[in-house]
Amino acid sequence: MRRIAITFAATVSVVVLLFSYRTSTDSTPVAAGRPLGTQPARTTSPATPGSTGGGTFTGGAADTRYGPVQVQITVAGGKITEAQAVEYPQESGRDVRINAAAVPELNQETLQAQSAQIDTVSGATYTSEGYQQSLQSAIDAAHG
Repeated sequence: MRRIAITFAATVSVVVLLFSYRTSTDSTPVAAGRPLGTQPARTTSPATPGSTGGGTFTGGAADTRYGPVQVQITVAGGKITEAQAVEYPQESGRDVRINAAAVPELNQETLQAQSAQIDTVSGATYTSEGYQQSLQSAIDAAHG
């Protein structure tokens, strides 16, 4: 009887954990799931709060399995005119190889999408997810 109770409790725990697990394919905004410590930082901006006139905005650093990822955007006329990762994993040769290809692609995707709703780069999932989180943080800062 005791084995049955333990098995039942373990099964319920696993089911609860499975239903509470969030995947990167859900449609919730990235900013809603922003981890603690990833508040946006405004670096420079002549724009007034609440406007999207222009300026440079740095998103909060998003912690990933391989290290932090932080994105900076430049906004002019309400559009993202430049996006660049100012911090990303570079600890190992593998990190350097993966991110040498992934970061430019993510920067380009940002300019095309004009939002944080960009595709994940195959082989650079963690960097892509961190990039999206930091990018959303920078966009939020740009909107005041």
